[in-house]
Amino acid sequence: MQGSLTFERMCQLSQVSRAGFYRSFEAVKPMEEEMEVRAMIQQIALEHRGRYGSRRIARELHDRGMAVNRKRVVRIMQEDNLLAVQPRSFLVTTDSDHKLAVYLNLARRLKLTGINQLWVADITYSRLRREFVYLAVILDVFSRRVVGWALERTLATPLVVVALEQAIRERQPLPGLVHHSDRGVQYASADYIGLLEKHQMLPSMSRPGNPYDNAFCESFMKTLKREEIYASQYQDIEDLRSNLEAFIEQYYNRKRLHSALEYCSPEQFEKQIEHHSKIDSQLGPAIEIYRSGNLIRRVA
Repeated sequence: MQGSLTFERMCQLSQVSRAGFYRSFEAVKPMEEEMEVRAMIQQIALEHRGRYGSRRIARELHDRGMAVNRKRVVRIMQEDNLLAVQPRSFLVTTDSDHKLAVYLNLARRLKLTGINQLWVADITYSRLRREFVYLAVILDVFSRRVVGWALERTLATPLVVVALEQAIRERQPLPGLVHHSDRGVQYASADYIGLLEKHQMLPSMSRPGNPYDNAFCESFMKTLKREEIYASQYQDIEDLRSNLEAFIEQYYNRKRLHSALEYCSPEQFEKQIEHHSKIDSQLGPAIEIYRSGNLIRRVA
């Protein structure tokens, strides 16, 4: 990006081929060119949710004007832990030692009546000046509150484990909570599944080829990037971590109004639900009020 123009748009305006531009860019500024290639590989990998291997990504790069050979794509994907997970037959199992096990989608028909019933998890990346860093987030679907998050330089399993451990520590959910994610290897790893089982959570995973199954968490990621990450510049990962903490903990969870929550912040919404629940327990029989098919409170 240069101001509001992408390299692709600048090539169109100047009538220069993208392939020729990237060849000259590599010769003059190799480090910047390497970051551009990494950024495009990250974008393609996330667009296809980890399903594309090095051959398809190399072809996609070529179609976008980047003449990058497959060996270089493999190297970058290995360094950034972006290698695609090999598909296998559908498997319903609690064998936490099988890293590529996938689980039934339990979230599809779940009707929520309160917090800590359904958590959704996802991963995104942020590009700093000289490196990529990765953010794992866990969201409570009922209140849209971020209950756990972690920021690291690698996509390895500890990233998502730290986010889950924070969510468990803060919320202390009862057994039976459904944890929903995509089929990424981090969420299917033995360490992660073992932590879910230890706290009697039920793993749930998106259907193949259906990006809408995890729409709640993806919606938060878009909000985060639009309102914080794209609007700021960060010195390094610690600077980003500090700003993310302020945005998530102080602003998004506590102050930002959410249209799906009757224009309350997640924290306000949870307090309202808790207040109404206390009243309901004193009143006895009550009328149930639903929001988008989900029970939100009961009033006499």
